[in-house]
Amino acid sequence: MEVLYRDEKVASAASSVAGRLVADGVPARLAAGDPTVWGEDAEAGAAGLPLRASRELLPEMGRLAEQARAAGLTNVVLTATGAAALAAEVICDTADVPLTVLDTSDPGQLRRALADPLESTIVVVAGSAVETECCLLIYEELFAQAGIEAAERIVAVADPRSPLGQRALERGYRLVPPTGPDAASPVGGPGPAMPGDGQGGGQPADGQGGAGVRARDLGAALSAAALVPSALAGADVARLLDDAEEVLPLLSRDSGNPGLALGAALGGSALGGRDKLLLEDQLSAIAGLPDWIEALVAESTGKNGKGILPVVGADPNRSHDELVVAIESDVGDVRVEGPLGAQFLVWEYATATAALLLDVDPADRPDVTEPADNAAALLALPELPAGAPALVDGPVEVYGSVTAKDLPGVFIELLHAIPADGYLAVTAYLDRLAAFDAPVPDGADFEQMTDAWMMADPATLRALLALRTDRPVTFGWAPRSWHATGQYHKGGPQNGVFLQITGAVAEDVTVPGKPYTLGRLQLAQAFGDLESLETRGRPAVRLHLTDRAAGVAHLLAAAQEV
Repeated sequence: MEVLYRDEKVASAASSVAGRLVADGVPARLAAGDPTVWGEDAEAGAAGLPLRASRELLPEMGRLAEQARAAGLTNVVLTATGAAALAAEVICDTADVPLTVLDTSDPGQLRRALADPLESTIVVVAGSAVETECCLLIYEELFAQAGIEAAERIVAVADPRSPLGQRALERGYRLVPPTGPDAASPVGGPGPAMPGDGQGGGQPADGQGGAGVRARDLGAALSAAALVPSALAGADVARLLDDAEEVLPLLSRDSGNPGLALGAALGGSALGGRDKLLLEDQLSAIAGLPDWIEALVAESTGKNGKGILPVVGADPNRSHDELVVAIESDVGDVRVEGPLGAQFLVWEYATATAALLLDVDPADRPDVTEPADNAAALLALPELPAGAPALVDGPVEVYGSVTAKDLPGVFIELLHAIPADGYLAVTAYLDRLAAFDAPVPDGADFEQMTDAWMMADPATLRALLALRTDRPVTFGWAPRSWHATGQYHKGGPQNGVFLQITGAVAEDVTVPGKPYTLGRLQLAQAFGDLESLETRGRPAVRLHLTDRAAGVAHLLAAAQEV
């Protein structure tokens, strides 16, 4: 495992903070589980405990996977949110094994999952998010309607004392104990979690120090919630744990510790004003790691007006506040190279270190539940308060304080509103797989198909707007992003400008036992999110697509006119 500094300023910033951390004995204290690293009221834990707990589950995961294969259960569905769900997606995409992740309230995306054969489906459920509960309720009803015994098809990763654990026990579902962040939290909330570390580093990487034991998502990547669905899908989870455990002994070192080296680079650079973290992975064999890193770093550091903003999929502008970290390439200021299991631990450990340097508690999530609370209040109303659009441009309704007369003008206003140290965040409450439904020409090659998909994908808007500003532009699917950049948007530096995209629902999905449909829930979540931003005085505009496919095309065409 390697962490190499390729920029002298980064090396200098990292060295200056690392010396202080080593002088304070942070590496050894952290590895020993000393809670006073985070303050007198912090919860203690020993580095490596989640790894050991996950390894102890390997035999059970192996039996579960064998039983599923013997029963022909090849369609693995994970309904969960947060870093564990993202980690499972990275693990399975990298291993090239199929896994459906449902961390959404979009009716179309759920319908897409339900189109897969129910007779070959096994569902893993973890966590307590409302969208997770809704997906579970829907699958329970479908299994019952099909005459399939749900106890043979549903696996719950939960503490037996939690609501999900109690439901699993009552209904006879396979219950797997949680490891990682939620292991000590009966209600599925924040619990103590352990960072990991990585192996020998590069030039100035020696002599680095510092880390933290507490963070909601630290340890989630190699927890049961990520590993159980990955094992069922066919990934080699034992190899992941082997790679992680190989670097674990380095955690207590004052030198030769790449987790500390990376954390010192992240935290030291952020303290010096380089708090926009551009993640580059084009040459990496690991699929989608920046999406998981984005959730980890944003949620762990973005609070108390501080934080590091991860930016995924962007080209560097060489702005004064950018830090480019490359996965397995030399195009960045820092290079991080190693197998996936080690990458997970190094980034978790580095994020804890960066949070410590920024003087924030990575386990604290003071703002992350606010949009959900707002959405719950809205769902109690007879009708959702959509209001009247400020303008209508074709299949796009514009809501918010705008003076523009058309969609290109709205984009210009938003771009001009970004502060000199700020960013634009685009968030889409839509089906993140709908672009693959776009028609392609007969006989089209892969490049032509990719072009067709890109021009039907709302995420393309990020790249188009980024070409028209020197400030970072981020993109996130919601409510997935609530458990990632959502905390940063509300609790981090208040210099963001926000563009939200919602869409009309053609075919809604009823949620058994709930007084709302998935489409109503999704819109309430969008309104709740927007309310949180507006109460902080941030510029925010909502674009509602009255026809989703036509609306996306119209958005992209308008952005090209700016």
